[in-house]
Amino acid sequence: MRKASRLFEIIQILRLARKPVTAADIAEALEVTPRSIYRDIAALQAMRVPIEGERGIGYILRPGFDLPPLMFSIEETEAIVLALAFLARTADEELRAAARRVSQKITGAVPQPLRQAFQSQALHAWGSVAVAPPAIDLALVRRAIRDEQKLALDYRDELGRATERTVRPLALIYYSEHAMMVAWCELRQDIRNFRADRVEHCEPAGEFFHGEGDKLRQLWIAGWKMNAAQPLEAGDS
Repeated sequence: MRKASRLFEIIQILRLARKPVTAADIAEALEVTPRSIYRDIAALQAMRVPIEGERGIGYILRPGFDLPPLMFSIEETEAIVLALAFLARTADEELRAAARRVSQKITGAVPQPLRQAFQSQALHAWGSVAVAPPAIDLALVRRAIRDEQKLALDYRDELGRATERTVRPLALIYYSEHAMMVAWCELRQDIRNFRADRVEHCEPAGEFFHGEGDKLRQLWIAGWKMNAAQPLEAGDS
């Protein structure tokens, strides 16, 4: 186990403990020597992690101390780095900006052993950056999904047919080339997929579908097996 990962495991052990934990018990759990644990405890205390105790008695976290949701292992940190890199290539401009802020916040908050994972530039996501759809704001769609708010669309399908729709947005699927909105279409009375680049206008419809979102998503998921033979990107009709 790498030292950085071991430091976080020690914090987790102490965080969950109801009484002082000895270095020997921690060492046994992490399969290292007690001497390594003593050094790790000293390193954590130097990072101002409020660990109290001493050899032979045990260690505790100071009452009231809580970990921020940034205590990751090396592998978890690398997963976040790569996920943020992929997110930076989507057509969702608001999420791209959020990804940059997340990276800055994590870099500033994690201890030095993990900060290097964010600053080393050793992991990259390659490929073209998706172009933002010209007539629909994906941030608006995400908010409508969260708030269970209906959207009014002017939509043109793959055959060039134009329709006006009122939809209940359920999910957003991000492909490398474009984004797809999954929604309950009130015109078709069924779940439909709407390519963001085929939307010609989108605005809130002024109505909500509170309490229906999860049920409609379950209906969508239940239909996956039935539609497995059909490509998701076939478009709406």
